[in-house]
Amino acid sequence: MSMLVILLNCVTLGMFQPCEDNTCDSERCKILQGFDDFIFAFFAVEMIAKMVALGIFGPKCYLGDTWNRLDFFIVIAGMLEYSLDLQNVSLSAVRTVRVLRPLRAINRVPSMRILVTLLLDTLPMLGNVLLLCFFVFFIFGIVGVQLWAGLLRNRCFLEENFTIPASQGLDRYYHTENDDENPFICSLLKDNGMRYCRSVPQRRVNNIECTLDDTSYYLLLSNNTDNISCINWNQYYTQCQPADHNPFKGAINFDNIGYAWIAIFQVR
Repeated sequence: MSMLVILLNCVTLGMFQPCEDNTCDSERCKILQGFDDFIFAFFAVEMIAKMVALGIFGPKCYLGDTWNRLDFFIVIAGMLEYSLDLQNVSLSAVRTVRVLRPLRAINRVPSMRILVTLLLDTLPMLGNVLLLCFFVFFIFGIVGVQLWAGLLRNRCFLEENFTIPASQGLDRYYHTENDDENPFICSLLKDNGMRYCRSVPQRRVNNIECTLDDTSYYLLLSNNTDNISCINWNQYYTQCQPADHNPFKGAINFDNIGYAWIAIFQVR
């Protein structure tokens, strides 16, 4: 019966929707709340019955077992939650203890309890694995800083002597449609990279590739023509220089060892 109640608790926890059930006005939320009250009452009665049968304190009593102490903590947290609800006090941190209720199933299945105990016993040995991971991250982080520090800032800027037409509102460097997550990062010739500023795609207007140059722009202006929207301004982003930020709001880079560890962890 305890396992069935724990499985029912898993179902009700999975069906709970915090954004919609904040005030619990819907019929579905009230039904789930009723099940939750029943589950809490069942666990509380079970805890009291065990305390009466085994005693509370002592090596072989209720609180002498680690898993029973976990059950005791979950029930006490539930009591605290109900008492706060009666006083109209919101304490979301206490509600998160509900997610620990499925862990009660470990104490009911002997083979699962043995497996979890073995995993906990091997945690000290995992320290050597974590230490090895630290050295690997540290070594490759230093290599990344030495090779690629600042390179993810490189963008294709306009030519130095290029006069920007005020009416066009061009940016200082070439931007893609999703520039933060997928920027156009260029390479200098000495870096032997795979993307250069000459690879900047042509500007498109209404799915038409623009092929005109700035000479045509001024010619069209002199002829009082308004059809100047298809000048390929992207061809003048030819200077590969460091910009002021890295991709993903500055989170991905090799500018220092800390950010290098983050990048290596994501690649791994």
